[in-house]
Amino acid sequence: MPTFEIGATDFLLDGRPHQVISGALHYFRVHPELWADRIRKARLMGLNTIETYVAWNFHAPERGRFDLDGPRDLGRFLDLAAAEGLHAIVRPGPYICAEWDNGGLPAWLLADPEVGVRRHEPRYLAAIEEYYDQLLPLVAERQVTRGGSVIAVQVENEYGAYGDDAEYLRALIKLTRERGVDVPLLSCDQADDAMQQRGSVPELHRTATFGSRSTERLALLRRHQPTGPLMCMEFWNGWFDSWGLHHHVAPAEANAQDLDDLLAAGASVNLYMFHGGTNTGFTNGANDKGTYLPITTSYDYDAPLAEDGTPTAKYFAMREVIARHAPVPDEVPAPRAAAPELTVDLDRRLALADALPALGEPVDADHLPTTDELGHWTGFTLYRTTVTAEDRVLTLAEVRDRAVVALDGEPVGVLSRTEHSRTLPLPARAGELTLLVEDQGRVNYGPRIGEPKGLISPARTAARELTDWSVTPLRLDGVEPALAALLEAAPAADAATPVAGPAFLRGTFDTVAGADHFLRTDGWGKGLVWVNGVLLGRYWSAGPTATLYVPGPLLRAAGNEVVVLELHGAAAARVAFAAGPDLGSSEV
Repeated sequence: MPTFEIGATDFLLDGRPHQVISGALHYFRVHPELWADRIRKARLMGLNTIETYVAWNFHAPERGRFDLDGPRDLGRFLDLAAAEGLHAIVRPGPYICAEWDNGGLPAWLLADPEVGVRRHEPRYLAAIEEYYDQLLPLVAERQVTRGGSVIAVQVENEYGAYGDDAEYLRALIKLTRERGVDVPLLSCDQADDAMQQRGSVPELHRTATFGSRSTERLALLRRHQPTGPLMCMEFWNGWFDSWGLHHHVAPAEANAQDLDDLLAAGASVNLYMFHGGTNTGFTNGANDKGTYLPITTSYDYDAPLAEDGTPTAKYFAMREVIARHAPVPDEVPAPRAAAPELTVDLDRRLALADALPALGEPVDADHLPTTDELGHWTGFTLYRTTVTAEDRVLTLAEVRDRAVVALDGEPVGVLSRTEHSRTLPLPARAGELTLLVEDQGRVNYGPRIGEPKGLISPARTAARELTDWSVTPLRLDGVEPALAALLEAAPAADAATPVAGPAFLRGTFDTVAGADHFLRTDGWGKGLVWVNGVLLGRYWSAGPTATLYVPGPLLRAAGNEVVVLELHGAAAARVAFAAGPDLGSSEV
C-alpha cells in the first residue's frame, strides 16, 4: 500500500525521502475546461504536487445545499492532477483567507451573531461537521494510501494570526480523522514566533508562510517544529491587487534566488501562487486594516503562470531553479498567442429602474435592514425611501460598501466605505430616495470576518431618522431569462450616444470559437460584465486592471452576447477586445 509520512527529517513517500515541490492552483478560480491545461503546465515547470484551498461558501451558497458539480467538481480536479502524475495537498479550511469572499466562510452561517467564528463553539462546529460530511469523503478516497494523489490535508489556515483556541483545532482534527483522512495533517502560520506558537498543536505538523529570506525563516520554523521536514506552505512569489492601488509585481530574479535557497536547504515548498486565475462573479474578498480595500477581479498575482495560463519570465526562472534540485521535463509550454481584437456596439439599452421587475422582489421594512437580514449574501441591493424638503442631508452609521444615491432618479452622489464617506447633502425637495448598494466583497482577513453587509443603521437626515424602507435584493449572478427578454425587446440605440447609468447595455459579436479574449474596460466607469450569460466580474476605472479575462471555453464562433451593467456613465456604448491583458501600472 502506498504511504506518505512524516519522518525524522524528511517527508517519506513509500518510505523514501521526498521533497515536495508544489504550486497553488485554485480550481474555483479557473474555468473547469482549463484545469487540465494549468495542471499540465505545473508539471512542465517541474512541480510534483498541486495544492488547492476549498472555498466552503463556493460549494454551499445556502445552508442545506452542497454542490460538487461543474466548476465545483473537486474530485475531478484531483483526478486530473493524478492523471498528470502529480500529488495534491488539500486545504479545506474551514477558513481559507485566499483574498476570497469572507475567507471562504458562508455568510449564512455567520449571520447568526451567536455563532462563534473560528473557535470551539457548538453551532460553528456543527456547521463544519455538515461541511466535512459532504467534502472529506471525496478527499479521503483520493489519498495516496488508497491509490490516489492526496498526500496531506491542512487544518484551518494561519490560525495564529487570529486566535489561540487549541480546543478548536483539536476538534477540527477529530472531525477530519473521523471522516477517513489518514495522511499527515498540517498547520500553516506566518514566519513569526507568536503566530507559530498560537496557531498549531502537537498533533499537527507545522509549516510556515513567507516570500523572502528563506534561510532565516526556515530557522524560525525549526524552533517551533524541532523534528521532521521543513516546509514553506505559501512561498509568496507575488501579491494580490486591490482596486484603486497599483499592480503588484515581485521581481522574478529575487523570487528565484529565494526559492533556490529554500530548496537547497532541503525544505519542501508550495508556491503561492503557481497560477492565480480570476475572481469571477462576486467572489473577491477584501481587506480592512483601517481602510476597506476590495480585491480586483483579476487574481493574476504576478504568478509564474499568468491569469490566462501563459508562462511568464518568472515561470522560466523558477523552472531553471527547480531543475537544479529535481527532474524537469524537456517540454515547455507555448507562449501566448495574440487574442482576437474587435469592437462591439452595444445596441440595446435598459435603465436599471426599468429592469427591476426582472431582478427581484421588494421587501418592506420598518427599520433599516442589512442585506444579511434579508438572506441576500452578495452583489447589489436597492434601498428606497421617501424624503421631504426639510431633510436636507443623509447620514448613515456605515455603508458596506458603496452606494450610488439618487433622488427621483437624478444622481445625488456616492457614499463609499473605502473613502470613509457616509454623509451626503440632499436637494431641498421631496421625492423618492434610492441607494444602489454594492457589496464589494466580504472581508477575508482579521476581526471583521463575518460582518453584515448593506446599510448600517441608523439612517438620519437633518430632521429625523429614516425608518420606512423598501429593499430589493437584486439577482445578478447571471443574466436572468426575464432580464434577457427585456434587453431583447429594448429599442435599438446608437452606440455613439453617451451612456447614463445605472443601465444595462447589450451587444452581440462573432469571433474565434474557443479563443481567450481580453475585454477592455477603459472608457467605462464601474460595473459588471457578462459574456454568454456568465458574470466575468467587476470592472472599475479606479484601476489598476484595465481588462477582463474571458476564458476561451465561454466563446463560440457566432452569436456571442455581451451585457454590461454600468453604474455611472460612458462616452459611448462600445466595448473592445484587446490582443492581450492590461493589469495596470506597477508603479505607486
